[in-house]
Amino acid sequence: QVQLVESGGGLVQPGGSLRLSCISSRSIFSSNVLGWYRQAPGKQREFVAGISSSGGRPNYADSVKGRFTFSRDNAVNTVYLQMNSLKPEDTAVYYCYVSLNGYGYWGQGTQVTVSS
Repeated sequence: QVQLVESGGGLVQPGGSLRLSCISSRSIFSSNVLGWYRQAPGKQREFVAGISSSGGRPNYADSVKGRFTFSRDNAVNTVYLQMNSLKPEDTAVYYCYVSLNGYGYWGQGTQVTVSS
């Protein structure tokens, strides 16, 4: 079993920044599928950013391109989402996802609220 714990969410004003972290209880070195998703109230969960192949470059949803940056640090089993120029429409619960040995795992989510 793999546990993922997200952190870094909170309340931020429009135009502000947050960095989300997701720590895995097991090594993510071998994972080629990692990402961040989000779910706003009344909406379906949607892909935000991540990678889907070995050595692949991160992919981003059109709505966050140029503002969000996905990264990983295998040494500390952590994936990150740097979010800049935040907008009210970025408000959602953000979840990290990791695929290991053919199984997919989700974190519990962290709330991001963008409001003045």
